[in-house]
Amino acid sequence: MEIIAEIGQNHNGDIDIARRLIREAKACGADVAKFQVYDARSLFPQENNPWYDYNCTTELSRSHVDELARECERAGIEFMASVFDTERVQWLEEVGVQRYKIASRSVHDTELIAALAATGKPLIVSLGMWHNEEFPEISTSAPVEFLYCVSKYPTELGDVHLSLVDFERYAGFSDHTIGITAPAAAFARGARMIEKHFTLDKTMYGPDHTGSMTPSELRELHRIRTELQQLL
Repeated sequence: MEIIAEIGQNHNGDIDIARRLIREAKACGADVAKFQVYDARSLFPQENNPWYDYNCTTELSRSHVDELARECERAGIEFMASVFDTERVQWLEEVGVQRYKIASRSVHDTELIAALAATGKPLIVSLGMWHNEEFPEISTSAPVEFLYCVSKYPTELGDVHLSLVDFERYAGFSDHTIGITAPAAAFARGARMIEKHFTLDKTMYGPDHTGSMTPSELRELHRIRTELQQLL
């Protein structure tokens, strides 16, 4: 069972906060510290987007990616990122990522997926915006794992429907609910991987903090994961 602490944009553009989030993720039991690497002006719409300026502020530069990968190495936690364009795939190749995350919004981006498949590294794919019964076909010799996801931010517990999810097909759950009830239930139902946003403080400015887990919640999810592993 694996916990991915999705730091994403929750550093709010402050690399010192990003470093602290990495260290807290490791200390509280996460296996992976995950970021998002994008060209904000290309990825995010400017019209009708109240978070556009924030999105631009949280864009990571090439040097930031280097810094964060090194900080993860020092902390002893895996550095991972969702990447949103082919140029930044090369950035991540250069820092030696072990595997790649394909975000729900990128599941139909054939150019990006082809570039990621060409690296020959394992892929983790969120299916929040995939509406076909069959999983997407990705041409690669490397392992591909799929995460169940509901693309609502935050997601109401009543919209998760974990009882209907087959965790023999899905490797795990990319969660956007408030609290850790849903990810704990997913672990109990057989999920091998939980991805959840991680923050130092849910009241911080930014769109993802409210639905993120805090250090205390991550510690509790780690405790639940450990107890379940002991029962298996």
